[in-house]
Amino acid sequence: QVQLVESGGGLVQPGGSLRLSCVVSGNIFSIVFMAWYCQAPGKERELVAGISSGGSTNYADSVKGRFTISKDNENTVYLQMNSLKPEDTAVYYCNIRLTGGRTYWGKGTLVTVSS
Repeated sequence: QVQLVESGGGLVQPGGSLRLSCVVSGNIFSIVFMAWYCQAPGKERELVAGISSGGSTNYADSVKGRFTISKDNENTVYLQMNSLKPEDTAVYYCNIRLTGGRTYWGKGTLVTVSS
């Protein structure tokens, strides 16, 4: 069984930084893509950043130059969030996609950007 556990969320002032982590346990040898999504109140969940098993990355336009996704070995993915803005406030979810297309989600970690 695959489990994803996020951590690192919290309250930060505008311009500050946070680093989110997501540890994946279980069937991890067949992960082809890892990503972070966010969902703000009243809005749909949307992709923030993704990284393939080969290391290729992609970002939402709103976070380019501010956020960096990375991974170590194959079971932890990070999201370094710099120059945070109030509009970045959301619940951030970790997502993985396995060979064959099956996906899994974490329970989310809340990021609040406020003075």
